[in-house]
Amino acid sequence: MFISKSKKSPFYQLTYEVNGKRTTITTKTRNLNEAYKFLENFQKTKEQSKKQPQIEPQVEPKIFLLSNFKSEYIEFALPIKSKKYLASISYAFKQLISFCGEIPLNEIDIRLLDKFITTTFARTQRGAHQYYRTLKAAFNKAMEWNYISVNPFTKIKFPKMSKSFPAYITDDEFLIIIANSSHEYLKDIYSVAFDTGLRLGELVNMRWNWIDFFQSDGDGQITVKCNDDFLTKNKNERIVPMNEKVRSILINRFNSSIHTPDEVVFYRKQCKMLYKEWVSKQFKKTVRKSNLSEKYHFHTLRHSFASRLVQKGVSLYVIKELLGHEDLATTQIYSHLEQKNLKDAVNLL
Repeated sequence: MFISKSKKSPFYQLTYEVNGKRTTITTKTRNLNEAYKFLENFQKTKEQSKKQPQIEPQVEPKIFLLSNFKSEYIEFALPIKSKKYLASISYAFKQLISFCGEIPLNEIDIRLLDKFITTTFARTQRGAHQYYRTLKAAFNKAMEWNYISVNPFTKIKFPKMSKSFPAYITDDEFLIIIANSSHEYLKDIYSVAFDTGLRLGELVNMRWNWIDFFQSDGDGQITVKCNDDFLTKNKNERIVPMNEKVRSILINRFNSSIHTPDEVVFYRKQCKMLYKEWVSKQFKKTVRKSNLSEKYHFHTLRHSFASRLVQKGVSLYVIKELLGHEDLATTQIYSHLEQKNLKDAVNLL
């Protein structure tokens, strides 16, 4: 750093280095003593600026409205989640926006969400639990995207839910349902569900290439398969053996029409897949026509399959594999039906 004079200016110039490069500024004086005073002051200013801590610029958090985040999250989930789960995401956000209003994510606090959950819980326990799980997962993603710094759902203690045993249809009740069913293909799909525990989505998507009539000691088996158009609930394939009743139903359907291996097994019009909602409504109509419990719906057929097996002494672990549950805890909702084990335990006293 030094003082010099150039022919280009009447004033003395101060020359110094910035990042290894020489830079010149004017002292705005023709007096040499005043120029050196300018140099001293310039040096002091530089030293003071070095001592002061560098303050990094604050990055403002992104402000994102609930409805905008809903759209972005659904777009993110679209390729990896089922249509049913996407619908549950949309409905959970709809309920939250209806309760909270259209506000930014970072204004949603624990107090507001606590009120949303408890108010919803008073109306529908299962609905509140569904919204809680769905929105908690969504807000975790909001944290990853830096829209919020903390997920308020993690700070909420969800109310304790009352537990109820799943309803199940007895063999005699099922015969009444079949007798009151008007269409043969509906009788077939109800019967296969009752004796395999397959989900409705699995049944309407079942193709002939899932079925082996001669595997497993001659009774055959169904391999529930995933493809581009259908994924099982846990995205895993599984094998479900057929009993003679199921095998007979499927052989009759196989022999009654010309088809290809990738065509659906159950249909109203050949090659056209059944709608789950339509089949479910038809089952409910038949239950009401049969004067049976309002608790019965199509999924009750799956509960009935598991319940009947438990009562015949089949282990919960085997039932877990047949139903395709990921966790044994899910299958344990049927443990209350193990009456023999309970009686044996009491008889030990």
